[in-house]
Amino acid sequence: MENEKYLKDLSEIRNMMSRSSRFISLSGLSGVFAGCYAIIGAVLAKSLLAGRESVYDNFDEVSKLAMNSDLVPQLILIALAVLVLAIGTAIFLTTRKARKNEQKIWDATTKRLVINFFAPLVAGGLFCLVLLQYGLLGLIAPSMLIFYGLALIHGSKYTFADLKSLGYANLVLGLIATQFIGYGIYFWAIGFGVFHIIYGIWMHRKYDRKSAE
Repeated sequence: MENEKYLKDLSEIRNMMSRSSRFISLSGLSGVFAGCYAIIGAVLAKSLLAGRESVYDNFDEVSKLAMNSDLVPQLILIALAVLVLAIGTAIFLTTRKARKNEQKIWDATTKRLVINFFAPLVAGGLFCLVLLQYGLLGLIAPSMLIFYGLALIHGSKYTFADLKSLGYANLVLGLIATQFIGYGIYFWAIGFGVFHIIYGIWMHRKYDRKSAE
């Protein structure tokens, strides 16, 4: 009987330490929604690029495409829309989950997570702008996947460790995409779309359902 009480106390202490050092209110459903937004964005981008896929095989032609005053802003707008929707949904669902579980949404752990996640992400965004400046559109999708993967890996130590697997998956996918420049949009859809949906469902079943019981 005393051993059971001792083990229960140890378990409670372990849970308290985990909660104090990790952000555990991250919603799995936010990953599913983010994946859906990304796939929709990829379909819209694909429709804009219809008939231009072969351009990506030639860097000289890519430079000409980058100077297209109509196409590039539309692609950037789609990417920004996907980003805003994904972040907005994540904030909404995560806040709702935190309130339901009576947990703080903003504390020292959350700040560390945000800083460690957005540092590689911001660097990647600036690097993509440089690629856009030089007309290297074909390398933007792979670069986004690589830096996003690094951001997930870097931030995973402050939240669920499962996030690291998603990070490595996107990192490897981005590196592979550098060898298939003409298919960047498909890799983008797989990394930001399919991988997010699979990860979100996995996280929802593993954590969200368990916390709801």
